[in-house]
Amino acid sequence: MRDLSKQNILFFTRTMELGGTENVILQLCETFKPLVNKIVVCSCGGVNEKKLKELNIKHYTIPDIENKNPSCIITVSKMLKKIIKNENITVVHTHHRMAAFYVAFLKIYKKCLFINTSHNTFDNKVKFTRYAYKHANLVACGEMVKKNLVETFGLPEKQVTVIHNAVKPFDDPVKVDPFIKQLHEKGCFVVGNIGRLSEQKGMEYFINAIPTIKLYMNNVKFVIVGTGEDEKKLMNLVTKLELKDDCYFLGYRSDVQNLMSQLDLVVLSSLWEGLPLTPIEAFSVGRTVVATAVDGTVEIINDKVNGLLISPKNSNAISEGVISLLSNDFERQNYEIAAKRTYEKEFSFSSFTYKYRDFYKEKIHEFK
Repeated sequence: MRDLSKQNILFFTRTMELGGTENVILQLCETFKPLVNKIVVCSCGGVNEKKLKELNIKHYTIPDIENKNPSCIITVSKMLKKIIKNENITVVHTHHRMAAFYVAFLKIYKKCLFINTSHNTFDNKVKFTRYAYKHANLVACGEMVKKNLVETFGLPEKQVTVIHNAVKPFDDPVKVDPFIKQLHEKGCFVVGNIGRLSEQKGMEYFINAIPTIKLYMNNVKFVIVGTGEDEKKLMNLVTKLELKDDCYFLGYRSDVQNLMSQLDLVVLSSLWEGLPLTPIEAFSVGRTVVATAVDGTVEIINDKVNGLLISPKNSNAISEGVISLLSNDFERQNYEIAAKRTYEKEFSFSSFTYKYRDFYKEKIHEFK
């Protein structure tokens, strides 16, 4: 059991749609594929299934684990037990509270090493979370996430290890985006907000900041990259504010770093985060960020050093931050230099790989 090369890993999450959690799972697949015997992924599916296929990693599609209907719980339980048995799984690594619940509920932790990575901070379902995580070797993607697990959910500090999220360096030649190029050729700055179109990302506050920005700077255009359940609502808001010629939805993009490298500024308007990938991705290509000062975001962005931190749910703060940086090339460029240094020092993919590899070896060695 102690040999890493003999392990069969199951990454168990809710979905493989676009998002930071899903990116981390793909990174873990790339990290461990050369080191272990087998990797399989279990989720309700999504666009990143294609990447799993490219990595030659088997994916099992199960019902959405957010569904608490008893019949769904029974179905998922049966499928999960069958997958673990048929694939001879030795390590179950969950990335969602409900996924961890199934491991606890079925007592899978007695036969398999149980690891859970927590990607966000929460303050609800305290007893449920404590039950789901009680037997897990916990990884927190940032110090604020660890603090949340310990202080809000009463989990032992020694049970939680912090391993920062990371992104691969972008070393490829830039593939020019025709639309962004067209906007630049018209003399416009281009500001982007990248993330899932959901409540968490606070995109409506970004959109509501645009009219004020336009009052002071009429040469700025805005792009929103991503998909999600709030897409229609956000598009309707753009229409209501008569911003169709100023704010554009680019949909899902697989070349986020390539696209970011062509933006003038990135905004992160999240209402809560664990340790977000967006500013790390921006820093990796030398772009600075105006971001809400929530949770793990403040572990990445040093205010007025490599970016600007602002209060959440505050469109005026977003507009002030954007106007400030677009009006001062010298300041923005200094932040960009500092941002690239921060990425290289603290959030490199090599550091992520080494830390997870060593963590696995340690926990496998301890597992009885």
